Parts: sequence; structure tokens; C-alpha cells
Amino acid sequence: MAKKYDWEAIAESPKFRELHRRKRNFLFGWWAFSAVFYFLLLLGVGYAPDIFKIKVIGNINVCYLFALLQFVASWGIAMYYAYVANKDFDRMTEDLLIEIG
Repeated sequence: MAKKYDWEAIAESPKFRELHRRKRNFLFGWWAFSAVFYFLLLLGVGYAPDIFKIKVIGNINVCYLFALLQFVASWGIAMYYAYVANKDFDRMTEDLLIEIG
């Protein structure tokens, strides 16, 4: 039989609030970085096309490199989130589970 939890009590727990605050701040910060990084490509192509047309290697220009860097950044952020979640968020969750029994 599944364990029944008092979700209202959990939501009021200082440990849960701290976990939620830290995750929210972490995720919002990286979301903001990702959004700015994404729109820089669009703004750069629209307002500074000459910079984005500069050839770097063969037919590969700054625009291609910037677009590929979007994927690298996404993977990097995902790996960093997994690292922080394993190191901090999972530990905090375990502490919360022990507290609520």
C-alpha cells in the first residue's frame, strides 16, 4: 500500500521551502541565460549580419558557430543541472523525506 503524505505540511516545511527556493533560483537563472543566448543569435543575424557572415573555417561562418554553440550550451546546462541536482537537490530531498517519515 502506498504511503500517505500530508502534502500541506510538507509544503509548509522549511526544508521544502528551501529546496523549492534553491531549485527555482537555479532554474530561472539558467533559463534567463538560455533565452538571452538564443535571442542574441536572432538579434545578431537581424542587426549585425556582417559580423555573422564572417567566415571562420571554409564555408563555416560565425552564424553557424553561434548556432552550434546553442546545442553545446544546452548540453552543458543539462549536465550542470544533473550535477547540482545529484549533489544538492537530491540530498535536500532525502533530508526532507527523513524528516516527514
